[in-house]
Amino acid sequence: MKLLIVEDDVELLRTVLKYFDSFGYVIEKAKNYREGFNKISSFEYDCILLDLNLPDGDGIGLLEIIKQKNKTTGVIILSANSSIETKVAGLEIGADDYLTKPFHLSELNARIKSVVRRNKYEGDNLISFNEINVDTAGQEVKVNGKSIKLTKKEYELLLYLLINKNRVLTKQSISEHIWGDFIDRSDSYDFIYSHLKNLRKKILEKGGKDYIHTIYGIGYKFSERETE
Repeated sequence: MKLLIVEDDVELLRTVLKYFDSFGYVIEKAKNYREGFNKISSFEYDCILLDLNLPDGDGIGLLEIIKQKNKTTGVIILSANSSIETKVAGLEIGADDYLTKPFHLSELNARIKSVVRRNKYEGDNLISFNEINVDTAGQEVKVNGKSIKLTKKEYELLLYLLINKNRVLTKQSISEHIWGDFIDRSDSYDFIYSHLKNLRKKILEKGGKDYIHTIYGIGYKFSERETE
C-alpha cells in the first residue's frame, strides 16, 4: 500500500512514518502545501492523509485537486478542528473520512484499510481473478485453494497487478507504487523483473496460470489474454 501524509507537525509526521513503516507500507511525506501539490501531481497513492491547516496554503484546495486527478484515491483529513461545519465541508468536497487530532494510530490504520477497501476493492476484503484469491484483511493469497507464501513486496506487487488488471503498467509506475518515489532509479529495472519472476514461479507451482505478460519497451500487463 502506498500512502502520502501531508502534515506540517514534524513530531506527528515522524510518529506516523515510524508506525506505518512497521507494516511494510510505502509512505511518503509532504510538510506543506507546495510539497503536497508536487507529490499528488506527479505520483499516485492508495490513500492520502491530509492536514487542513498548512503553513503555505489550505488543505481543502489540495483535496479538490486530489479528487479531480484520481477519484479512487482515498483521502482522510487529519485536523485539530472538530467542528461539524469543517467536517461536513471536507466530506462534501470528497474526503472519505475525517479524524480529529489527537488520535490513536491503530484507529488511523483501521480507517485507512476501510477507505482503501471501499475505493479500490469495491468494499470487499476478497479480490479474485480466476483461480487466484487474495484476502486483503489477512493478507493471504491462495491459488486453486492452496496458500502461497509471498514476501511483502511480492504481495504488494500482486495486489497492484490485480487492481490494474488488463491495463499496461510501465516499469516506472510499478517501481514508484511498490518502492516509492525515493528509490534509486537507474536505467535498469531488473529488480522488478526479479520480483515478477519469483511471483510467477510461486503461482505456477500451485497450478495457477501465467497472467503476467511483458509489453516490450513499456512494462507489464496482468491479463487472461496474451498480448502479441
